[in-house]
Amino acid sequence: MYIKRAAEEVIINISNSFPVVLLTGPRQVGKTTMLKKLGGDERNYVSLDDPMARELATSDPALFLQRYTPPLLIDEIQYAPQLLPYIKMIVDTEPQNGQFWLTGSQVFHLMKGVSESLAGRVGIVNLLGFSHSEIMGIGHHEFIPHIDGLKSRSAAASPVDLKIVYDEIFRGGMPAVLVNKNINMEIFFSSYVQTYLQRDIKDLTQVGDELAFFRFLRGVAARTAQEVNYAALASDAGISEPTAKQWLSVLISSGIVYLLEPYFNNTLKRLLKRPKLYFLDTGLCAYLTKWTSAETLEAGAMSGAFFETWVVTEIIKSFYFQGKRPPLCYYRDKDQREIDLLIIEDNKVYPLEIKKSANPGRDAIKHFTVLKKTELEIAGGGVICMCHDLIPIDAHYWFIPVKLL
Repeated sequence: MYIKRAAEEVIINISNSFPVVLLTGPRQVGKTTMLKKLGGDERNYVSLDDPMARELATSDPALFLQRYTPPLLIDEIQYAPQLLPYIKMIVDTEPQNGQFWLTGSQVFHLMKGVSESLAGRVGIVNLLGFSHSEIMGIGHHEFIPHIDGLKSRSAAASPVDLKIVYDEIFRGGMPAVLVNKNINMEIFFSSYVQTYLQRDIKDLTQVGDELAFFRFLRGVAARTAQEVNYAALASDAGISEPTAKQWLSVLISSGIVYLLEPYFNNTLKRLLKRPKLYFLDTGLCAYLTKWTSAETLEAGAMSGAFFETWVVTEIIKSFYFQGKRPPLCYYRDKDQREIDLLIIEDNKVYPLEIKKSANPGRDAIKHFTVLKKTELEIAGGGVICMCHDLIPIDAHYWFIPVKLL
């Protein structure tokens, strides 16, 4: 069963505007499936997971591109970066949009080769697992909390309750998990982690101790929605802080983790500067932190952290799937005043709090006043929570139900 992806339209638009399209993202999020669906029978396909194809691509790129001709979809391009200069020569000699579609699971080395070889010739889209709007079959959008847009979306959105939300959180967004409701998730995520460790991590960096890296991965998962603390992560895995920094950069570059940077303003001297980390698939995060059901997760000590992680990643996806970089950060100062999320666009700021509650209370927005000291125009925002409908807090802010994500 194929589920329509939000990124399909932007992929087609980019393919009509650039000779090369690069679709990046972690393994098993449906990159190849989507591009095969969009390309149909008219586009040739080759996967560099195939050892014979990879050998030809690395040893004789020119011959490879004679054997596999455009329009061409090349899967896992990071295994043969030698192809990129030859692709550049082809698109420069015979300029035509949409000639090459590429996928890559390892942005860590891939982006350097792309920036050096294909600058100005490639459009890049990041794909993650399914979003809530894709699962529910409602319209796709960038999540900017304009009240008119929220009201319009509210009319089309299906209601969700706590059980539905935590079932989504527990299962995550991997297509294999969503399509097959009877899948053994323990086995799936165990295999996923082993594939990630054995294939991708060894290619990305020198990890001498896979067991230590697995402990590190679990330590990162246990700290989702928290500020990055390299000393604590290093202690969990029994490694040095420089190694913890290197390994976290690998998780970020391979689409496992997202760092939310703090807001910074020269006029505000008491801001903290550590980013917060979020796991980009809550199902994988739940597996690593050993939750065995949606019910135990919802009732457990990490329930709030998972809810915040899910909301933030849904908003990240809403921008990624439109081919855009998420304009997101958070606010925290040394007086412990914190705002969970700031969306900043066109010098306008939309502050958001995230609460696992159906009735968070009006004091949830009490720290929004600190933004008056910035140069940004406060344009709206509110509290994303488990309420059923849009409810005004005051003249500017709203309680925003999660069904609108």
